[in-house]
Amino acid sequence: MIIIGAKGFAKEVLEILHQNNQLGGVAFYDDVNHDLPDVLYNQFPILKNEKQVKEHFQNYGNDFTIGIGGPLLRKKMLEKFEAFGGKLKSTVSKFSDIGSYGVQIGEGSNILSGAIVSNSVSIGNANLIYYNAIVTHDVITGDYVEISPGAKLLGRCSVGDFSSIGSNAVILPDVKVGRNVIVGAGAVVSKDLADNCVAVGIPAKIIRMNHD
Repeated sequence: MIIIGAKGFAKEVLEILHQNNQLGGVAFYDDVNHDLPDVLYNQFPILKNEKQVKEHFQNYGNDFTIGIGGPLLRKKMLEKFEAFGGKLKSTVSKFSDIGSYGVQIGEGSNILSGAIVSNSVSIGNANLIYYNAIVTHDVITGDYVEISPGAKLLGRCSVGDFSSIGSNAVILPDVKVGRNVIVGAGAVVSKDLADNCVAVGIPAKIIRMNHD
């Protein structure tokens, strides 16, 4: 398994693999930060170019997961590694609480310790569900959605592709959050949010529009 990234969130993805006893053949990939060592924690290689990636795939299989934040960057890296021949995989902590009925989790999602995903939930591809986030019944998220620590998505709400829900924000039941939306930390979203906006506050109000 290659974890894309070797700083920040990538280290948290490593912890998921450690919790799940999936450390065999783990390596990181980072071709941006030139201050990194060749090996992280004296154990895990940091790959720095396409040649090293392809060699690792040949030796250990072609699974990879995304260890960086930012919806658009996650999509870009997914496409890059699929072009290398990689196969996107999810990492789900055994210390998360995933419902037993009607749960769909898209490929490449990262679900961290303490996250709760209830029954009849559909999680899109390459989602990031952080510590202690709560996703309750009948919620639907699109692809490349980020749900920050402590955020709550309540019954039957939906969140569109490439949207980010800030720490401790709450999306109330039946609310629809559009595509490419940023919901600020601590916001309470009580009404639908259109695509390409930033919303903050209690109740959440749109403060600016994003470029798609």
